[in-house]
Amino acid sequence: MAKIPLKLDEMIDGDTLRRELTALTARTDGDGSGTQARTAVLQTLRERLAAGRRRAEDMLMQDGGGTVCAVRLSHLMDEVIRALYDYAVTHVYRSKNPSSGERMAIVAVGGYGRGTLAPGSDIDLLFLLPYKQTPWGEQVVEYLLYMLWDLGLKVGHATRNIDECIRLSRTDITIRTAVLEARYLWGEGKLYDELMARFDHEVVRATGAEYVQAKLAERDERHRKAGASRYLVEPHVKDGKGGLRDLHTLFWIAKYFYRVRTGEELVEKGVFTREEYLQFVKAEDFLWAVRCHLHFQTGKAEERLHFDVQRDIAERLGYTSHPGLSAVERFMKHYFLVAKEVGDLTRIFCAALEEEQAKHVPGFNRFLQSFQRRRRKLAGTSDFIIDNDRITVADDAVFERDPVNLLRLFWFADKHGLEFHPDALKLVTRSLKLIDRNLRRNPEANQLFLDVMTSNRNPELNLRRMNEAGVLGKLIPDFGKIVAMMQFNMYHHYTVDEHLLRCIGVMAEIERGENEKLHPLAHKLVPGLKPQREVLYAAILLHDIAKGRPEDHSEAGARIARRICPHMGFSPAETETIAWLVENHLAMSMTAQTRDLNDRKTIDDFATVVQSVERLKMLLVLTICDIRGVGPGVWNGWKGQLLRTLYYETELLLTGGFSEVSRAKRAEQAREELAGALVGWPEKDRKRILALHYDNYLLIVDTKDQVRHAHLIREADAAKKVFTTAVNMHAFEAVTEITVLTPDHPRLLSVVAGACAAAGANIVDAQIFTTTDGRALDTILINREFERDEDELRRAQRVGKLIEDVLSGRTRLPDMIEKRTKPKRGQKVFRIEPLAQVRNSLSNRFSVIEVEGLDRPGLLSEITGAISDLSLDIASAHITTFGEKVIDTFYVTDLTGQKIENPTRQAAIRERLIETLSGGPGRGQKLKAAAE
Repeated sequence: MAKIPLKLDEMIDGDTLRRELTALTARTDGDGSGTQARTAVLQTLRERLAAGRRRAEDMLMQDGGGTVCAVRLSHLMDEVIRALYDYAVTHVYRSKNPSSGERMAIVAVGGYGRGTLAPGSDIDLLFLLPYKQTPWGEQVVEYLLYMLWDLGLKVGHATRNIDECIRLSRTDITIRTAVLEARYLWGEGKLYDELMARFDHEVVRATGAEYVQAKLAERDERHRKAGASRYLVEPHVKDGKGGLRDLHTLFWIAKYFYRVRTGEELVEKGVFTREEYLQFVKAEDFLWAVRCHLHFQTGKAEERLHFDVQRDIAERLGYTSHPGLSAVERFMKHYFLVAKEVGDLTRIFCAALEEEQAKHVPGFNRFLQSFQRRRRKLAGTSDFIIDNDRITVADDAVFERDPVNLLRLFWFADKHGLEFHPDALKLVTRSLKLIDRNLRRNPEANQLFLDVMTSNRNPELNLRRMNEAGVLGKLIPDFGKIVAMMQFNMYHHYTVDEHLLRCIGVMAEIERGENEKLHPLAHKLVPGLKPQREVLYAAILLHDIAKGRPEDHSEAGARIARRICPHMGFSPAETETIAWLVENHLAMSMTAQTRDLNDRKTIDDFATVVQSVERLKMLLVLTICDIRGVGPGVWNGWKGQLLRTLYYETELLLTGGFSEVSRAKRAEQAREELAGALVGWPEKDRKRILALHYDNYLLIVDTKDQVRHAHLIREADAAKKVFTTAVNMHAFEAVTEITVLTPDHPRLLSVVAGACAAAGANIVDAQIFTTTDGRALDTILINREFERDEDELRRAQRVGKLIEDVLSGRTRLPDMIEKRTKPKRGQKVFRIEPLAQVRNSLSNRFSVIEVEGLDRPGLLSEITGAISDLSLDIASAHITTFGEKVIDTFYVTDLTGQKIENPTRQAAIRERLIETLSGGPGRGQKLKAAAE
């Protein structure tokens, strides 16, 4: 890696700055302590800092050096503090005859102590005294701090003498680290030298193991808080797993345990090879570049790479789009690969550290430690041994002798439930070149891999270890292409490889019988799928393997499966099943969430795709694993219910159980069932209710729900209520149903959707029915928000009341939406091309309108309002949100109950809906019209 010149003289000239500050005293009556002088000094320093930062940003954009940018910014701050200190002790608080106590060293500590600063970093200073504080020292420190604060800097500071520093370092690991990183800045250099000599002799010398343990525990806690996975798609650059703080922790431990001052000395100590050290330097440089760009771009100390800045940072770093991957996705893939490298370096470092610690254990204690470690043989192999319940290599030539051992290591670890010794993983990382075409086609190696992938213990854990060590990406090169790949959207929480491994974990969890209440049908079906276990696991691992390519990832993934599965040991029939599952892995999810499952054509079309009950079962399990593996909160009971409904209806059709009775006959039977359920009602009331409903309602709505609706209608009529709502909770499905009874109105669904948006309720489904007396009986399903039923009931009743208020005119919808809704996060960040289609092949009775676009508050209200304006009747609506993207489906007819067949009218519908999705002209008028 070419070395980038620091060019520190271009940042600031300390001598020139001192002369400028001195000259200011002459222009302010020679009094450096006066208000006028202070203001002038402050203004000069502010200008020099701003100019230096602008220059640092310009140089970063030119040479791309992250570490050198941090060094330049640190140098800029060094010169400002030095000049300010000299000005303070010369012109403000000059001591003509200083005593021995009136001495001071200014020491940079923390990140600043390393000589690197990000644009928004805190400035950590230690004012080091020989003895106790003096009035002179107090005045100087106070002057410096107030000036730095007035410059808008965040300053962490401590004023201590050497004895205090040593005493506190013994008891506080944070202070110990701060002193470890201490760097002389200005003032009395001998004080600094004395502190470091005493610190090394009195604190560091005998406490290496204690410090290592404390810092690694601190790192684990930091990872837990920042998000345990290094593959979160909005990573924390500083504190996240694989971030800068992990590299710093390695260096702190190295400095402390190995007593080195530079990273390069770790090569001499044998901790890293030269290549690994260069990886360390390169990773640090990249992370510093990202962090500096992030601070410059946001104008503050922002440490998390949020979606709304990722595109800008990618542009600043010079990334460009490639087929299948946008510039921001290429940048983030690079970021995660660097984070993975940091993990590799950590493992290598910990292995060396453990070995070094063992060397430093004296005589008898070393014998005891060896005895306690219990290095013993591993049954069935002479190539691996067990060291303290961790599998490790018998010698460094294990993989060279037989590359299949690269797979056996993970197989034995899984079989015996062993953790991995850092030495073993270090050797794996250094032996990846041995994984070639021969090994990929080796039958034993492939069977070992399949055993690990389908293990009934913890396949996710060992596959993740294989991935982090680089084995998985080398063994399946197509998998290697999606390692660290992110998708720039708010739906997917993890990188593609991490998502696939989590899907494997969900499958293993279902097999173990865990979370049965969450997936009752899958738990019932999985035991019967044992003969297809390997097929199902392979499909789960490969279903997104073609992400990031220009073509459809499902079709490309199927081609990859057909190519590699025979080498993995699968038969032609098994290979074809895996390829089919990969190609159709989205079919069940999309059908369940975006189609009307009460429409017979939906089930017919899906059954045509699936063709067999065996495939249906496997596709259901794959779909559950896929949705669950996306991230926390993505799966919910409503999605589970939709999948179960689709499964049962399709199974019935595939096994020949669908009724051939005519629609009219089935409607008559449903009417008779409702009549029987209303026995006990006055005959007049019963006849009136039975006469209210059209056949469509009777065929779609369950009898128990029909009875509930009948009670609602009777009570509303008795109370002479024109507008009424009722709430019914579905706790298991995680949705709440709101039934709306009101005079029918063409824009009714638009008004209801707007009221729900204003109340913060997300509609997931809607069924629209009209009674024979001209009223609408609509059922709206909204996502459940509260765990406790009583809390959810109160919330749903508030939503219902809001709907009634809007319908009755007591509340104006546009005002309410404007006041109560906030712009969706990502509205300005993501770009989704709006799409609208009118399809007549998806239903025998309805035209199906599909829309896709970027979500925003009140969008559903606008879309349904536009559909009403187009003189269309909505029979059902199916609302699906994937992060920032909406995919909504509406089953509609014209006002005469017919499909929309005219091409010109279809084109007008598409044009109007695309305009609405784009937030086009007249949006305010549409909202206003919805309220009228």
